[in-house]
Amino acid sequence: MAAAGSSPTIVEYFGGEDGYRCGYCKNESGNLSHGMWAHSMTVQDYQDLIDRGWRRSGKYVYKPIMNQTCCPQYTIRCQALRFQTSKSHKKVLKKMLKFISKGDISKAVSEEEPMDSHIEDAVSCSFVHRSESHVSEAELTPLNEDHADVVENEDEDKGETKEEVNVKKAELGSLQICGDKDAAVPGEPSPSTKTVHAPPKPGKGADLSKPPCRKAKDIRKERKLQKLLQNQRCTLEGSPLQAEHQALLLQSSKSTTNQPKSIEDFIFVPLPDDAPHKLEVRVVRSSPPSSQFKATFQESYQVYKRYQMVIHKDPPDKPTINQFTRFLCDSPLEPENPPNGPECGYGSFHQQYWLDGKIIAVGVIDILPYCVSSVYLYYDPDYSFLSLGVYSALREIAFTRQLHEKAPDLCFYYMGFYIHSCPKMRYKGQYRPSDLLCPETYVWTPIEQCLPLLELSKYSRFNQDAKAVDEDHIKELGRVRVLHKRTIMPYSVYKKRRKGPSDEASVQQYASLVGQTCSERMLLFRS
Repeated sequence: MAAAGSSPTIVEYFGGEDGYRCGYCKNESGNLSHGMWAHSMTVQDYQDLIDRGWRRSGKYVYKPIMNQTCCPQYTIRCQALRFQTSKSHKKVLKKMLKFISKGDISKAVSEEEPMDSHIEDAVSCSFVHRSESHVSEAELTPLNEDHADVVENEDEDKGETKEEVNVKKAELGSLQICGDKDAAVPGEPSPSTKTVHAPPKPGKGADLSKPPCRKAKDIRKERKLQKLLQNQRCTLEGSPLQAEHQALLLQSSKSTTNQPKSIEDFIFVPLPDDAPHKLEVRVVRSSPPSSQFKATFQESYQVYKRYQMVIHKDPPDKPTINQFTRFLCDSPLEPENPPNGPECGYGSFHQQYWLDGKIIAVGVIDILPYCVSSVYLYYDPDYSFLSLGVYSALREIAFTRQLHEKAPDLCFYYMGFYIHSCPKMRYKGQYRPSDLLCPETYVWTPIEQCLPLLELSKYSRFNQDAKAVDEDHIKELGRVRVLHKRTIMPYSVYKKRRKGPSDEASVQQYASLVGQTCSERMLLFRS
């Protein structure tokens, strides 16, 4: 779905790094991963990569070596459209509402939510300093397509040209992934998405299609709330983008009379005129930086610095502006604004939480074709009593549901990695219903089916079909796209031109990790 005129994905593959210190079990060299530097990346390519277990930290994109690393990290996603708030989630939402509307402060820390933040990757910022590209911008600018076509025809194998045509057809086909709204089933990805994105069947436990009955009192409250929402705009959101569809979203989410309270019921509640506090959530594009992002950069950085020093015990000289920029502001994602996408477009954003005119928290997120992907959260430690890690996760789920109204394929909330071997990191499993990614076949599996397997072994294949394989495994290495001397060519052509020792083993490893589809779309830089 790359927009016309946008840069293609260009990556430098670094292979498997030496082991480095694990932020979870503190093993000094047990954390193992493959990595690549992304000079630019389309949102569709990144969507497909995270659906194969990759994740980004700044412009560095990495994939844990699951069967070798000390703490296996499983990609986890929440089915946002079917999300049900737990008892502890409701407590956090009510606590925020009481604070804003009445000024009530609860200093009690919930024992059910041990983590101060819902995103754990503070350790990943070290990636950015370990492997950085030193290739010049000129070398990364492909020549026009005519040059690429010449390269295709130079090859003696006439099949190369046909292959390249097929690749281009695949790229054109991918443009329609977010389209065809009419064909989309409400609450499910459209038929144009890959089958792995279809919501899986419910796992063990309560049947989510049959919600519990509600008291008549609750139903009366709901009707009253809907009337209030019709008469005034929501006061919790500062952005017109987010305020526009809230009343409609709330009404559509309450179409069934006996449904339990949704997140929107707790978040978008009309406040009294004399409410002591005002909370606004603003979405600002971080890459390329928007004018709003630039205007609030210093204030946002100061919140990050305090958070790292107080919560993560960083020394004052560690959370520098340079580190903050490279870790949380720089992004390889190319911004895209298709007419059938969300109003804010796709790409990288900062979701800023403004309380009484000052930033108290920032959620770093990527908006992709099928999901909102959470990157990091930092907040002012003075407001720890509001459980901002949990609150922001719930707000991001609500945001995902809102974006779905305009972009029907966008219906999942990715929470990064689930690490069962680290007890403190199991809290992500409380956002139900959720799925874990099978590390071998890349098929989504309901978390209820995964947990018994993880109790037996920290590394596990979730797909129980012994014959199942990675459907996108590398089939033709020669079709991997390469950028060499500013010219795009298939690997089969580059291989014949290459001087020096063979790099086939490295290219084979890269292609097997990104999959055949991405390997034919992305450009692998070769010097």
